Amino acid sequence: QVQLVESGGGLVQPGGSLKLSCTASGVSIRMYFINWYRRAPGKEERELIASVGYTNDRTNYQDSVKGRFTISRDNNKNAMYLQMNSLKSDDTAVYFCNMFTEYDEFWGQGTQVTVSS
Repeated sequence: QVQLVESGGGLVQPGGSLKLSCTASGVSIRMYFINWYRRAPGKEERELIASVGYTNDRTNYQDSVKGRFTISRDNNKNAMYLQMNSLKSDDTAVYFCNMFTEYDEFWGQGTQVTVSS
């Protein structure tokens, strides 16, 4: 059974940093593309905020997080990360890791990030 387990969320003040981790079990992440999504309070849809290809030199970011967030993967640890710096109140959301191929797709359970003073 494939599971993605997230950790690292919490309460942080504006301007602070958090690093989210997502560890996979039951499958190797090596052949998967990886994304981080978030769902803001009161919204139903998740928005894609960061993506990484097979290697860490191929990344893409939503404009709202570009320059502040960094997505990465460690295939040896079977894990993916989202380093979030200069956090703003607008970053408050539930964050989800996601990985997919053309054959299947898996999601983490979500972790709450709250940016507030």
